Amino acid sequence: MPQITLPSGISLEYERRGAGDPLLLVMGLAGQLTDWPAAFVDELVESGFEVVMFDNRDVGLSSKTDWSPPSRRKSIISMLMRRPIKGAGYTMDDMADDAAGLMDALGFVSMDVVGMSMGGMIGQALAIRHPHKVRSLCSVMSNTGDRKNGTISLKLVRLVGIPKPPNRNTAVDEGVKLWRHISGDHFDEAETRIQMAAAIERSWTPDGVMRQTAAIAGSRDRTAGLHGVTAPTLVIHGLQDLLVLPSGGTATAAAVPGSRLLMFPDMGHNLPTARTSEMVAAIRSNAARADVSRPNASTTA
Repeated sequence: MPQITLPSGISLEYERRGAGDPLLLVMGLAGQLTDWPAAFVDELVESGFEVVMFDNRDVGLSSKTDWSPPSRRKSIISMLMRRPIKGAGYTMDDMADDAAGLMDALGFVSMDVVGMSMGGMIGQALAIRHPHKVRSLCSVMSNTGDRKNGTISLKLVRLVGIPKPPNRNTAVDEGVKLWRHISGDHFDEAETRIQMAAAIERSWTPDGVMRQTAAIAGSRDRTAGLHGVTAPTLVIHGLQDLLVLPSGGTATAAAVPGSRLLMFPDMGHNLPTARTSEMVAAIRSNAARADVSRPNASTTA
């Protein structure tokens, strides 16, 4: 896969699929570009999008930063206590600037943007900071950063506890345990185990994940900025989500004028195959709401 180095010095690993309207997929906490479900990406391509996926900084094959993050326990407790954490070396705004830089480097004037979980936060920050670059926005299983909505369920904390320091030998089992509790009705243990093993083989970055966690906990409330977003916005959330409670979706939809809210009763913190076609159709419909006069073509080959 190719890699681009941004003026900031951050290098991003990325992949392009298909041809048509350019769409940027922004992955969530700890996720790599290879973690997007193949069926989801395939249907986006079939629906007429050119899909661009990338590894966020500190995971996958993109740049790793070197600041010392707060412990995972401290970051999670700060979220539960609804207090911003201090000492984060970057925030969602910086990661949004990474995405904007990637778009520039690839020659896209603007793109449709879909982000899940932390990627939804990055997408929101991108629409606030670089409104001319976002033709349409889809925020999936995310929140506004207001620390009141879309928090971690206390039920989930009781079920899995505060994660122990990561161990490569136990990472797959720990990951499967977490996904069993957050995936809702459509959890597939065998598939999850294969995906987790492949991700760890591609890149093992526990410190990077803790830095991303701290970046979330140290980011500002985006609610006021979202009031000014004019890009057509779709918010998708699962009612069984325990990692980012559904109130995060309703708060996001309430913050963006004219947004549309799609909630699935059988979806957790995942992209279930059973809902793929409905989600892709909704994303395609939302993109069609974008002003056709706004540029969306690549300026380079």
